[in-house]
Amino acid sequence: MPQHKSCVKRLRQSANEKVRNNAIRTLLRKTMKETKATLAAGEEVDLKKAYTSIDKVWSKGIIHKRKAARLKSRMTKAMARLKSE
Repeated sequence: MPQHKSCVKRLRQSANEKVRNNAIRTLLRKTMKETKATLAAGEEVDLKKAYTSIDKVWSKGIIHKRKAARLKSRMTKAMARLKSE
């Protein structure tokens, strides 16, 4: 257990951040899963909702900006493949 006041506060803050980050990350996973399922079913999807959730997670620093770009790129490619069929 930390002895200094600042360490105790930091421990408390990191616990709160962990809870918040996990909730946001879970929301992202849920959105991605729904989008992938819809694309796999052969239906067109409005990617705006998925893009918004990815950008929100990236802006909060939970995922890296290149990972965000990669996720968006893969969804766009999947959508293009669907339209070309």
